[in-house]
Amino acid sequence: MATEVKELKWIGKRPIRPDGVDKVTGRAKFGADLTLPGMLVGKVLRSPHAHARIKSIDTTKARALAGVKAVVTSADLPELASEWVPAGELQINFRDLSSNILARQKVFYDGHAVAAVAATSAALAKQALALIEVDYEVLPHVIDVVAAMQPEAPLLHDDLFTEGVTPTPETPSNIAKRVEFARGDLEAGFAQADAVVERDYTTKPVHQGYIEPHAVVASTSEDGQSEVWCSTQGQFSVRFYIAKLLSMEISQIRVTPSEIGGGFGGKTTVYLEPLAVLLSRQTGRPVKMVMTRAEVFRATGPTSGAALSVKIGATKDGTVTAAEATLRYQAGAFPGSPVQPGAMCAFAPYAFETFKVVGYDVVVNRPKVAAYRAPGSPIAAFGVESALDELAKRLEIDPLALREKNAAREGTHAAYGPRYGPIGFVETLQAVREHPHYQAPLGPNQGRGIASGFWFNIGGESCAMLNVAEDGTVVVVSGNPDIGGSRASLAMMAAEVLGIDFERVRIIVGDTSTIGYTFLTGGSRVTFATGMAVVQAAEDVVRQLRERAAKVWEISADAVIWEDGQAHPAGANAGEFEPLSLRDIAAEAGKTGGPICGNASLNAQGAGPGFGTHICDVEVDKETGRVTILRYTAVQDAGRAVHPSYVEGQLQGGAAQGIGWALNEEYVYDEDGRLQNPGFLDYRVPVASDLPMIEAVIVEVPNPNHPYGVRGVGEVPIVPPMAAVANAIENAIGVRMCDLPMSPPRLLAAIDNGG
Repeated sequence: MATEVKELKWIGKRPIRPDGVDKVTGRAKFGADLTLPGMLVGKVLRSPHAHARIKSIDTTKARALAGVKAVVTSADLPELASEWVPAGELQINFRDLSSNILARQKVFYDGHAVAAVAATSAALAKQALALIEVDYEVLPHVIDVVAAMQPEAPLLHDDLFTEGVTPTPETPSNIAKRVEFARGDLEAGFAQADAVVERDYTTKPVHQGYIEPHAVVASTSEDGQSEVWCSTQGQFSVRFYIAKLLSMEISQIRVTPSEIGGGFGGKTTVYLEPLAVLLSRQTGRPVKMVMTRAEVFRATGPTSGAALSVKIGATKDGTVTAAEATLRYQAGAFPGSPVQPGAMCAFAPYAFETFKVVGYDVVVNRPKVAAYRAPGSPIAAFGVESALDELAKRLEIDPLALREKNAAREGTHAAYGPRYGPIGFVETLQAVREHPHYQAPLGPNQGRGIASGFWFNIGGESCAMLNVAEDGTVVVVSGNPDIGGSRASLAMMAAEVLGIDFERVRIIVGDTSTIGYTFLTGGSRVTFATGMAVVQAAEDVVRQLRERAAKVWEISADAVIWEDGQAHPAGANAGEFEPLSLRDIAAEAGKTGGPICGNASLNAQGAGPGFGTHICDVEVDKETGRVTILRYTAVQDAGRAVHPSYVEGQLQGGAAQGIGWALNEEYVYDEDGRLQNPGFLDYRVPVASDLPMIEAVIVEVPNPNHPYGVRGVGEVPIVPPMAAVANAIENAIGVRMCDLPMSPPRLLAAIDNGG
């Protein structure tokens, strides 16, 4: 059960971040920073076509070039059967993953990898790529999700039959899967409504926008052992993927994660890592591969673009009587969009008794999608939260009051299945109502919008190890790359249990041979799940410390208690002894049984769901269509904020990314299906001058399934912004924007057309 809310020594404080000095001084080593003796440079040849059959690949000239040590194509990869496995919050198919790493019979998008080379220099590697001759038969392509669903659309895979439909279709299509969540009688529910809003919405694919491109170094020795250093959110996942894709034993692969320059879900899969290992195996030398920014955009997973339809009805008092949504998500070249999580999250913040959500996973000639913060949820929330705002206006009800009226609470039967335990959604709405921002005055062409968001959060497998040094300091070993402050939060939890100063705890991220299997960093699971493992490992250390003190005092371990970092006799009847600190016991560990090391491994369950509500003020220039974000406040239930500064950073970062998704970001393709904006100059992410200071408000409703009440916080902040911005624009100028991004040209056109 969760610890009662009380003053703790470290939980809730703001100590200096453990990785801060190395990062601000440039000492931290990222994926592209490693150099090994004799290292080769690897490069990838990519398709210039959106859809084409590969008639032949001739690598003869490239292999003959002096300095080229290896050239590989899909012929060098084993054929794999279809096999789905978890990949963060999504699923991935190994057959498709193999075909995405190196195209087989066809290329499916501009940028699809076709071959890879290893050479003694980058210049030679590029020259070798130019010498590879690929004979393509260009095929019709389809970019748009709705167009791809039509019977006459160009077919990507002739063996793809829609799952989730009875009977199974006999004709292949681009619709990979249908999912549905439903409850109650929709027709009767809408009949009870006094007002109904029904709208269609579209969103565009957007990239996670991490600053650090994908990078890897692989080195294979003569005995077949491969070492891999890479930028990843999960070193164990990389090891597993390489083993499966190259038919290797897991024991042959050791993966070390570098510091990571951003991931946001986009580094939960592999692109270069298996190729680097393959090239290193063939050459017997280390191989380094680093993507260019253009390659990142052309060939790594954005999140889905989507077309969705939302219909919501309510009575005059604001009670929602029925809600319906149809979600059509782009998967990219291979099945596996986040449409199922999107369908799970669409109505999850609310206690709707009657609803239906249908989702479609649709392949198109775009890069295979990857996870992006709360994958699927922001898209669904854009439609649902926009429709709720419009419904409130029709009913002449305050939009916040409409959400309060229908808010999910403890005991609510969630739309995707379970009943909620203690949750803080209502508390976020109350915090918004009480915040000065909500009542602040607005000027001409200015508007205020609110929107709410949800993510279910996940737990999963984690290991942790605590090693006590002779001087009483402690090293925590975690299996999760730190992408959001987990080193600080895990070290703080260890210090809390041990009762020692945070400064006496050091934390490292172990490689796949240092720590036991740990599921990747994603889904807002690390502080919750690995935090539980750290707490248990620290409790294991405390047990050993009590036993060591008992040996010194020659009493029973049950007669020893651990308080404030010291062993004490449990009572007067246990004897009169001076307290022994962790430092005292560690210094004599060799005499009382040897080194002290705590371990824990678990499959964490009970991740409390997360809820947030955002307030956004905008000003719209009617002459240009430019939207300026004037003020932004993000409110979220964190369960318990272990390190509040990191929680605030998560809220601010998610809001910034969501604002970019709302106003500027999109992939632009020409008529031939070639990406036109593969760089940050033309793919426009928000910069500091685009945003105000984003205020973060933390609500704390403890999760009873964590020792310190923790809920994951990294996913929810990106869910509300798109709808909050759209609702603010509508309140500013009376124009309802249903298509993203709400860029100046689109908004100006809507203004000119009267909304």
